[in-house]
Amino acid sequence: MSKGLLIILSGPSGVGKGTVRQELFKDETLNLAYSISMTTRKPRPNEKEGVDYFFVSEKEFEDKIEKGELLEYAKFVGNYYGTPRFYVDELLKEGKNVVLEIEVQGALQVMAKCPDALTIFLVPPSFEELERRIRGRRTEAEEVVKERLDKARKEIATKDEYKYVVENDDVLLAKEKIAQIIKENA
Repeated sequence: MSKGLLIILSGPSGVGKGTVRQELFKDETLNLAYSISMTTRKPRPNEKEGVDYFFVSEKEFEDKIEKGELLEYAKFVGNYYGTPRFYVDELLKEGKNVVLEIEVQGALQVMAKCPDALTIFLVPPSFEELERRIRGRRTEAEEVVKERLDKARKEIATKDEYKYVVENDDVLLAKEKIAQIIKENA
């Protein structure tokens, strides 16, 4: 059995990474597996260990950082989040194509450790459209929206670090382009 591909799907907040990933996973011919993240936050009532996240203590997480057992990690709102190397390696050995749907900071960390990864950056059709999508959520205060837009501008500037850049103007079209990229690289 051949080893699977490590696929990084990244892009700014609001570009539609989750929606495109959900469409990709409907295509069984792509042999995809989703990487489960590790976190130090407490599980929410409906979350299951090893399904939604791997839940660990802060000490366990910091030990894993020290031992190099994470492909990437970040601390967000007082909790660590990261991608456990052991889990990804197991899926790759099984021949699965493993999708990491991660933000740019994490993606750059993984690229440094895994230069063979298939890296795909999802861009909006325009910055104005991205702003419309973020504002359309109506879930955040104006200062948070401005922070997200500033961060998005910086993240879009990193798109040339990725092997492929795919525009998400139409979800199904973006999914088809990414599916074709995966098939060409498998």
